[in-house]
Amino acid sequence: MRKYEALFILSNTISDDQMESKIEQISSEITKQGGNVQAATRMGRITFARPLAKKDAGNYVQLVFMMEPDKVKLLHERYRHNEDLIRLQIMASKTPAGTKATSPVKKNKTA
Repeated sequence: MRKYEALFILSNTISDDQMESKIEQISSEITKQGGNVQAATRMGRITFARPLAKKDAGNYVQLVFMMEPDKVKLLHERYRHNEDLIRLQIMASKTPAGTKATSPVKKNKTA
């Protein structure tokens, strides 16, 4: 398995309760694909420098997870047509796989 970092930009119309549900759905999809989530960080609502997908802001969530490299493409394809997802970027992590991750879920309050 390899360590990955993913940045999910979700619609800014999602409420806080729905955000928790969305993070759980994303985490469960990673688990279904044979991976395991090490950390999930809510970065809050951030205004874009210019409109993206006709939206002016989005809710940012960063996930750190372990997964087989061939399953990452399936995960990306799974979320490609999700209407609540504005953008998804998955990158191989620069930190070694044996390194401990941060706490499971952090909440940052931004306006």
